[in-house]
Amino acid sequence: MASLLTSKSDEQQIGVGATEQLNLRVSVASLIKLILINAGDGRRMLALERTATLRENQQKTEIMVKAKPFGGAVRLANEQAFNNSIGDFHYDSQRSRQEADLRIYINPASWNSVKKLCKEHALNPQIGILDYSPGRELAEEFKDTLQLGINQDQYQVKFEAMVVEDQPVRTENVRSPGSMTTRIYYIFKARIENNELISSLLANNQRYTDRDLRDLAFLDAQQGGGGRANAVLVLPFAELVKFYRSFPMKIRSGPLQFEKHPLAENVLALMTEVHQNRYKIFIS
Repeated sequence: MASLLTSKSDEQQIGVGATEQLNLRVSVASLIKLILINAGDGRRMLALERTATLRENQQKTEIMVKAKPFGGAVRLANEQAFNNSIGDFHYDSQRSRQEADLRIYINPASWNSVKKLCKEHALNPQIGILDYSPGRELAEEFKDTLQLGINQDQYQVKFEAMVVEDQPVRTENVRSPGSMTTRIYYIFKARIENNELISSLLANNQRYTDRDLRDLAFLDAQQGGGGRANAVLVLPFAELVKFYRSFPMKIRSGPLQFEKHPLAENVLALMTEVHQNRYKIFIS
């Protein structure tokens, strides 16, 4: 009886991986514009997660360091209702299926339906098909990056915009490398007001260089881990906005370095103050 039940459950599960029909990968995530005030000079600062990741590239081992926004994948709270709204889909990996992450393959004809559903949730979160709460991701990443707990009375957060990347680009995501991917981001602006937490972020920023993170990621791989290391990068927000505005539109949409720190391309998605053509503001 148990084996029959397992078989039936497996049959009801959403599939994994691209097919001939389901060949457009979609990634939907919440990103957090995490702002703090530097008590030393009163400047507004943007806190990013700095990651070092070991990867195999053309039979060579390399460790990539990038700063990216805090945040993570939106999760499906009601898989069946989502299926009814947008049509057939597959998850991009077993990991995404296990965690109900909205990293999926769809029929390209369903893309507008996905955007419509995400917009409806931005206007009315009570619909309940998607879970895009930024608090869950922020708590998880602070624990991983700083070994610190963070709770909602230590910061203020509000929804700022939903931005869309309509033009598919190849993803570097390790779960489905090379897949043509469109993206939707819910942008939240959060301001940390707890002085102790601000001090911890600034101290972490000073403690680790990018070189330190590469060494830690390599050590993690030697010890049987996944070859990863995390820290915080804190940058002056006004200077970062000016930095992006200093480049022609096409260049500001690509990989850039600010003060020799490589920035993930989706940092630009946070910059709603910067005119851009890669990430279009769908609602704000």
